[in-house]
Amino acid sequence: MSRARVLLLNAALGPLDYRVPHGMSVEPGSIVVAPLGPRQLTGVVWEPELMPSAGEVGDNRLRNLLAVHEAPPLNARLRRLIEWTADYYLAPPAAVLRMALPSSSALEGGRTVLEYRATGLVPDRLTPQRAQALERIGDRQGLVRELAMIAGVSDAVIRGLCKAGAIEPVEVSLDTPFDAPDPDHSPPDLTPEQQAAATRFTQAVGARAFQTFLLDGVTGSGKTEVYFEAIAEALRQGRQSLVMLPEIALTEPFLRRFAARFGTQPVAWHSDLRQSQRRRAWRAIASGDAKVVVGARSSLFLPYANLGLIVVDEAHEASFKQEEGVNYHARDTAVMRGRFEEIPVILASATPAIETRHQVQLGRYEEVKLPARYGGAQLPDIEAIDLLSDPPPRGHWLAPTLVKSIEETLERGEQALLFLNRRGYAPLTLCRHCGHRFQCPNCTAWLVEHRLIHRLQCHHCGLIAKPPQHCPECKAEDSLVACGPGVERIADEVAVLFPDAPRAIVTSDTIWSPARAAEFVARMEANEISIVIGTQLVTKGYHFPNLTLVGVVDADLGLSGGDLRAAERTFQQIAQVAGRAGRGAKPGRVFIQTHDVNAPVIQALVSGDADSFYAAETDARHEAGAPPFGRMAAIIVSSENAQAATETARLIGKTAPHIENMHVFGPAPAPLAMLRGRHRHRLLIHATRALDVQDVIREWLGALDWPNSVRVTVDVDPYSFL
Repeated sequence: MSRARVLLLNAALGPLDYRVPHGMSVEPGSIVVAPLGPRQLTGVVWEPELMPSAGEVGDNRLRNLLAVHEAPPLNARLRRLIEWTADYYLAPPAAVLRMALPSSSALEGGRTVLEYRATGLVPDRLTPQRAQALERIGDRQGLVRELAMIAGVSDAVIRGLCKAGAIEPVEVSLDTPFDAPDPDHSPPDLTPEQQAAATRFTQAVGARAFQTFLLDGVTGSGKTEVYFEAIAEALRQGRQSLVMLPEIALTEPFLRRFAARFGTQPVAWHSDLRQSQRRRAWRAIASGDAKVVVGARSSLFLPYANLGLIVVDEAHEASFKQEEGVNYHARDTAVMRGRFEEIPVILASATPAIETRHQVQLGRYEEVKLPARYGGAQLPDIEAIDLLSDPPPRGHWLAPTLVKSIEETLERGEQALLFLNRRGYAPLTLCRHCGHRFQCPNCTAWLVEHRLIHRLQCHHCGLIAKPPQHCPECKAEDSLVACGPGVERIADEVAVLFPDAPRAIVTSDTIWSPARAAEFVARMEANEISIVIGTQLVTKGYHFPNLTLVGVVDADLGLSGGDLRAAERTFQQIAQVAGRAGRGAKPGRVFIQTHDVNAPVIQALVSGDADSFYAAETDARHEAGAPPFGRMAAIIVSSENAQAATETARLIGKTAPHIENMHVFGPAPAPLAMLRGRHRHRLLIHATRALDVQDVIREWLGALDWPNSVRVTVDVDPYSFL
């Protein structure tokens, strides 16, 4: 071909045409280097008929492509997924393509690189920054820039430590092959129910055809061991498997279970990887040498050479919906990738989403159930504590009934878990004299007190401030008071009640990497921790046989805010955290503290009648025409200029098309009216399933112009309404 349509890694540009110089060979999917003005950009050759260009030019005006990367071309199946994702979620195709090519260094040939690690030597001149760097780096290794980011210091601090001998260079090969998992290394002893499910999955892998399964198993039923057998079958066929996890902290427990079954660890893909690790993994995936990949949602778009199976673990998790950049849902997009690849997809969950259950009812997904826990373990007894009749003492947050049960648990030498989905010490700090509240200057949100690090922090933009000694409004000293509990405050109460009990706070602030998760797991398994106080990070994936008591500190927390999925999410979250109790031979107990014991979600949890709860929630959704029975899309307008944001939102609202079976609500200031210094407005579109909302929005917004300072984002199938 003498002319090539190229999609560049620049979301502001559409596809452009280039001349293929004599002697260069390209095909659709080839990864190329193309000139753009004085710059050189990476792009991918595309079929012209599938990627139309806004302004085609004559052959005599085309510029030459500069080079073709040695990496394998992106295959047609991945290109179709990129097109579908861009079309469905109304995202620039280049933004989706960037997820398939996240590492520019991976496109280069084999070589080595110098990384750095601590030597254990403490330099004579130990400044506070140097001490912080050595503490945070620990056993980690990486480029100078990566270590500086980990340590929260400048590159110069790391280089100074190198000169002082506290950090040393290490030569790392970028193309060391990964060990191949052995499908017959340590086959499990499955129950008849597990074996039946595993057989169905291995048959599907062998059939090499698209089929979506819902693996619906109660917590502790051994879902992982079942889908491991499907992975084993893919390995026997020489094909690749992808396992997607919703949280990076879940990677470490999974890696250990995988290594026990297959004799080696899978290839990991997540944000904590060093640049060299990311490059090595990408090239192994693209060549087909990486046989099993476990990763976060971004792993879905990697260029697998011979994919044979996709597993989405904890498929109900809302964190599979990306809220920035390309607003895609990884669970639904995984199903589409399975369709394009013509392979089976397994959605595993103890609390499947209503959308997934609806697909089962329509016959599009096949349900495989595991109704009992593995090895004879029983589901825990769940009891609600009415905080109106059994309140905690003034200034405390744990009811007497829960405290007494913790005492009994500790006396038996067992472990307890207290769950509160709120990081930090307190969600709000105010002045008792004048009522001043500490709010983030960049967001419409309160600053959260983190007493462990002596900071006030915004959980939306990341701003960190030092707590003042006096009120900034009235200047009164010793007048600041913390309102409400976070996990750190619960930990303080536990320390007073049980001073001899070792405890751990588990949040994204304390478990930020797989290494920290591994350290936590090791301490739990060694019984070095008696009481865990944690957020949603501990609700899934962990298996501690000696953990027999779970206390939900505030079950009402997730039921506010007007989210159409609030009750469903609360049920899923509490059911998941309750599933951490009694997973071994010892029976488990769960206490749910609530101000409304008669709420349907609380009644469903206590009675164990999930089916009735889901049926009622589904009927309510159907009545309201809410997903999955109707369609929703949000339009978010934001700008650093408040007037520009308001005027653009009004323009979009005024020009909204009047279409039967579609309603447009707004514009209105978003509940989070300012985020990271940008003023925000929202419009919500509600339509029937039959309407092609994407085409309507594309035509509607495509006819409008707004200032460059204004950002307009479309969120199809929104999960966040903030």
